[in-house]
Amino acid sequence: MNGTPLDLQLLEKMKPELTAFCYRMLGSIDDADDAVQEIFIRVWQSWSSFRQDSSPKTWIYRIASNLCLDKLRQAKRRVLPIDLSDPASSIVEPRETLPDSAWIWLAPDFGENPEEALIRKDTLQLCFIALLQTLPPRQRAVLILKDVFDWSSKQIAETLGMSAAAVNSALQRARETMNRTQLRSDELSRMEGEPDAELLSRYVDAFEQFDIDRLVALFHEEGCMSMPPFPMWIRGREDLAKFFSLTRWHCEGSRFIPVKVNGGYPALAQYMPSREGDHLVPWGIHVLETKEDHILHVQNFINTKLFLRLGLPEQINR
Repeated sequence: MNGTPLDLQLLEKMKPELTAFCYRMLGSIDDADDAVQEIFIRVWQSWSSFRQDSSPKTWIYRIASNLCLDKLRQAKRRVLPIDLSDPASSIVEPRETLPDSAWIWLAPDFGENPEEALIRKDTLQLCFIALLQTLPPRQRAVLILKDVFDWSSKQIAETLGMSAAAVNSALQRARETMNRTQLRSDELSRMEGEPDAELLSRYVDAFEQFDIDRLVALFHEEGCMSMPPFPMWIRGREDLAKFFSLTRWHCEGSRFIPVKVNGGYPALAQYMPSREGDHLVPWGIHVLETKEDHILHVQNFINTKLFLRLGLPEQINR
């Protein structure tokens, strides 16, 4: 019987990195939050059986990995809309949606140490999360622990119940798949770094004024917009102009609040006019990717639950 008391401070200190690990594995911050709560319960319930043949951290990650692998066993691969289908051939108001479980969702910052943030920032980009989802779950866990968390093959083997040789083999296959897989989201995201603050400001101003000509002019000629949970997405300035005209009734009068997502990437939280009262309510989180000083892709994550998770207000005044 293990007589060492459970270090609650260690567990609480590990919460951000465990959440980040589960998010990379599962592709959903809601699922990651639920998983971490379950990890804590399992750690608490199983602590007496911990034999100290590995470090407490390795043992906790064994529980975390097994939990994620269990969750992924029956789950379908999460995607981004632009990786699911071609752009819309006719521009209509989107109505068809897919369940939340179909999509990769953005995430907040996880409160990681500043020195770790630089190492891990790229691996929180949405395009990287999308690529991870193409891997079999065990390969996904191996690659995250090795290439993101910089663990040794021996430590990964202890965590996942594999031999070191099996870990190295899984890692090689995972890297080959990541390098070989061609996702549209990955191509769009490799163009430039974070969007220029001045371009973001012009986007906010044009959208809040709902000046469609100014708004469309900010987009690259190949620019596109996607809106999970709607599988439909739009590409090209002409189709974007048609789409904004169709949705004017819904978006006119919106306001934005700046927010950071996925490792500190700048994003914009859109609040739309409420049907009752004189306030604005959450609608979507806009993530902009740019090329040649223009907007290449706007991912508008329409999921009001994200606002609470990002620490945003439930409503704002007009």
